[in-house]
Amino acid sequence: MSDKPYNLILVDGSSYLYRAFHALPPLTNSKGAPTGAVYGVLNMIKKLLTDYNPDYVAIVFDAKGKSFRHDIYSDYKANRPTMPLELQSQVGPLYELIQAMGLPLLVIDKVEADDVIATLAVAAETAGLKTLISTGDKDIAQLVNDNIHLINTMSNKLLDTVAVKDKFAVMPEQIVDYLALVGDSSDNIPGVPKVGPKTAAKWLAEYGTVAEIIKHADEVKGKVGENLRASLEQLPMAQKLATLDLKVALDLIPEELIQRAPDNKKLIELLQQMEFKKWLLEVLQLEQANNISNANYQTILTAAEFDVWLEKLTASASFAFDTETTALDTIEAEIVGVSFAVDSDSAAYVPLAHDYDDAPAQLDRDFVLTKLKPLLEDPDKIKIGQNLKYDMEVLVKYDIHMQGVGFDTMLESYVLDSTASRHDLDSLALKYLGRGTIKFSDVAGSGKKQLTFNQVPIEQAAPYAAEDAAVALQLHQELWSRLTQEPTLVKVLQEIEIPLVPVLARLELNGVMIDAEFLRAESVKLGKRIQELTDDTYKIAGTVFNLASPKQLQEILFEKLKLPVQKKTPGGQPSTAEGVLQTLALDYPLPKLILEYRSLSKLKSTYTDALPEQINSKTGRVHTSYNQAITATGRLSSTNPNLQNIPIRTPEGRRIRQAFIAPSGYKIVSADYSQIELRIMAHLSQDKGLLQAFANGDDIHQATAAEVFGVAIDAVTGEQRRRAKAINFGLIYGMSAFGLARQLGIAREDAEAYIELYFMRYPGVKEYMQTTRDKARKQGFVETLFGRRLYVPDINATNFQRQAAAERAAINAPMQGTAADIIKIAMINIDRWLQHCELDLKMIMQVHDELVFEVADKDVAAAVTAVQDQMVNAVDLAVPLAVHVGVGLNWDEAH
Repeated sequence: MSDKPYNLILVDGSSYLYRAFHALPPLTNSKGAPTGAVYGVLNMIKKLLTDYNPDYVAIVFDAKGKSFRHDIYSDYKANRPTMPLELQSQVGPLYELIQAMGLPLLVIDKVEADDVIATLAVAAETAGLKTLISTGDKDIAQLVNDNIHLINTMSNKLLDTVAVKDKFAVMPEQIVDYLALVGDSSDNIPGVPKVGPKTAAKWLAEYGTVAEIIKHADEVKGKVGENLRASLEQLPMAQKLATLDLKVALDLIPEELIQRAPDNKKLIELLQQMEFKKWLLEVLQLEQANNISNANYQTILTAAEFDVWLEKLTASASFAFDTETTALDTIEAEIVGVSFAVDSDSAAYVPLAHDYDDAPAQLDRDFVLTKLKPLLEDPDKIKIGQNLKYDMEVLVKYDIHMQGVGFDTMLESYVLDSTASRHDLDSLALKYLGRGTIKFSDVAGSGKKQLTFNQVPIEQAAPYAAEDAAVALQLHQELWSRLTQEPTLVKVLQEIEIPLVPVLARLELNGVMIDAEFLRAESVKLGKRIQELTDDTYKIAGTVFNLASPKQLQEILFEKLKLPVQKKTPGGQPSTAEGVLQTLALDYPLPKLILEYRSLSKLKSTYTDALPEQINSKTGRVHTSYNQAITATGRLSSTNPNLQNIPIRTPEGRRIRQAFIAPSGYKIVSADYSQIELRIMAHLSQDKGLLQAFANGDDIHQATAAEVFGVAIDAVTGEQRRRAKAINFGLIYGMSAFGLARQLGIAREDAEAYIELYFMRYPGVKEYMQTTRDKARKQGFVETLFGRRLYVPDINATNFQRQAAAERAAINAPMQGTAADIIKIAMINIDRWLQHCELDLKMIMQVHDELVFEVADKDVAAAVTAVQDQMVNAVDLAVPLAVHVGVGLNWDEAH
C-alpha cells in the first residue's frame, strides 16, 4: 500500500452532472451547443485528482432504465423530471472526454451509481485500501467508517465518522434508518409525515434503530406519533430503498481501476469541439516541445545563408512573411528581425537588431531590407501573413511599400466566422491546427519586467519568430481549404477585406491633427461640471459617497432612497446599469445626475484628458488603429484612441469633435451616408412603400409617420416624426414593443399598435423579417448583401432571452453588415482613385457610416464632388444612396 491518504477515489458522476448543470451559468460553444455541465464535471474531477493523486480511480454514472428499487416500490424516483435536453446532449461528450483522459468510466446496466460505488468501496476495504467517495448524495454516508470517507462535491468538506455525526446527528450505521424516517424527496422515498432531521435524530438517539422505534411507536405522543403509527407498514420498504447494494456483480476489482495514459489526439479533438481552450492548451503544451524540436527552423546570420533564402523567396510564387519589432505602435516601432516561410515544413528568421550583452554579429538591417524591397513591393509576389497591415506600416519608414498582400490569416478566420471571439495567431493555431505556439511572454517575459524584442536572446527569439511565419503559412492552407468551399466568403475576402488592408494602413499613417490646448481647456470645463454634479448628488443623497462605486450607489438608491428595483445582477443585487438608471431617471433626479456624471467623466478620461497625450511626437498627429476583425457584423472599430464613440448629439461631444482640425490652408471634409441601413432594408425587403418613399426623395421618417398615423405627409407633426423615427430604427435593431414603449415613454399597448400599423403599411418589411428568422433557424447564420456571414448559434436556444437576442441580431446583421461592406467598398474605390488623382487630399478617418478627409482649400470643391460620386456609386441598390458632405475648419463644423 502507498502512503497516500486515499488509495481509491470513486466519483459519483451522476451527482456531479446535475450539480454542475444547475450550479453553472448556461455555457455554450460558438455553435450554440451547451457545454456548462461538461465543464463543471471535468473541473471537479481534475481538481479532485490533483488534490489527492490516488492509485486507483473510477467515475461512476447511473445507467438508464429501472433498478431493483423499482421492483420494491413502483413510484421510486417517480417525481423526478425528465433530464433537460440541454443536459442530455452533454452526457455523450462527457463520457468521451472522461475516457480520453484515461479515466475508468463505469455505467453498469440496470444498476445505480451509488450501488456500484458501495460495492467497490467495500471490496477496496477488504483489500486493505482506503477509499474517498466524492458525491453530493447523503445516502452514501451509510458507508462511512475508518477506511471509507466522503467528500462533498460543492463544499469540498470531508466526512468521516465524526463529521457524519456532526452533520446528521446520527452515526453512519444509522443513516439508512434516518432516511427511512425523514424520507428522500429526490428519490421519492416516503418517510414519516412531519418528521424532519431533528425528530428522526432524536428518536434514533433514544431507540437506536427503526426496529426499536416501531416497537415503541405507541409511546410517541401527539400528531407526530399518529403519523409514525400510520407509517409503520411502509418503514421496512423505505429502509430497503435507502440501503445500498454491496454485492453488485462486477467483472473487475478495485486494483484494476488504474488511470491510463490519455489519448491526446482524441482529447484535442473533443476539447476543440467543446472550446475548452485552457485545457486544450494544457494538452497541446505537452506536445509543443516536440513540435519545436522537430521543426526545421533556421537562424540566418551570414550573407551566404541569406542569399540561399533570397533565392527560395524569388523562386516561389508566394511566401509567408513577418516582422519582429520593438513596439506595437507602428510609427514608433523599429524592425528587429524578419521571418519567412515558403512551405509548411521550414522557416527562417533573420535577426537584424538584437542588442544585449554577448549578442552575436547580425546582418546589417539596411542591407537585408534593401535586398527584400523588390520582393516585398512586387504586386505579383503573393504575401501571406497574420495582420499584415501592421507589417506594411512598419516597412513604410524603411521606404518599403509592400504590395501583393494576398492572404491574411486573421482576415481569413474572420470572414470564415466573424462571431469567433479571437483571431490572433495563437488562438487560430489552437483552433484550426490543434497545436500550441510559443507565446511572446515565453521569450520576453511579462509585466513590468517584459523585454522588448531587441533584448531577447537570438536563440530564444529565432524559434518564436520563425514559427510565426511557419504557422501563418500552415493556417492559411487550412483556412483557405475551408473558405474555398464557400465561394461567397472567398469573394468577401478577396474583394473587400484584403483590398482594404493597404487602405487602412494609409489611413492610420495619415492620422489626424488635434488641438491639444482646446481639449485641455475642455477638460477644465468638464472637471468643474463634474464637481457640480457630484455636489448636487451628495445633496440629494444626504451623504457623501463614491459615485463610481456600483455597490455604494446601490445602497444609496435602493436602501436609503428606496427607489424601485428594476433589475438584479447575477448575484441577486439591485442593478445600477445604464439601462436601469435611464428608466429611473424618468421619475427621479438622482439617477439623472448619475447618468450625466458618468457620461462626462468618460468623455474627460477617454478624450479631453487622453487625446493630447496620444499626439505622436514625430508626426504631431493622432494615429488610431482600425480593427478589421473585431465586430461580428463587419463594421470597423478603432482603438488607441477609439474614435467611434465620440457622441455627436451632445454639446460636450461636439466640442470634442471641434478639436479635430485641419492644418493651415486645408479644410476638413466629412462625407456621411444618410439613413443607409433604412435604404438597405428597403432593398432587402423590396417593400413597395419604402422603395417608393426613397425613390421620391421623401423624408423617410415623415413618410413613415404619414403612413402609421394616417395623415397627409405635410401634416405630420414633430412628435409624430420622432415616433416614426424610433419605429424605423427600432425595428432595424429588432426592438420589441416593450423597448419601443420605453424609448418613447408610452404604454406598451400603444407601442404594439404602432408596430402593427407599421407592418400593415410596410408588409414587405414584416415578410423579410420573418423570412430572415426562418433562414437563420434553418442554416444557423444570416448573410449581408455581399455574402458576409453572421452566425447566430442561439437562434434555436431553449432559453427565451438568448433566442430573442439571436433573433434581433439576425434581423439587424444583414443591414448593419451590408452598410459596413458598402463603406469598405467606397473606401477601396476612393483610395484607388487617390493614388492617381492630382488633388491635394487624404482620407484621415472612418467612423461608422462616415469618411473624413483633409483637403487643400484650392481642391475642396473638386474633392467634395469626387468623394460624393464615389460613395453614392459604390454599389447599386434598388434605392439611391444618399451622401451628405460637409466642409469646415474642424470635424464638428464639417459634419
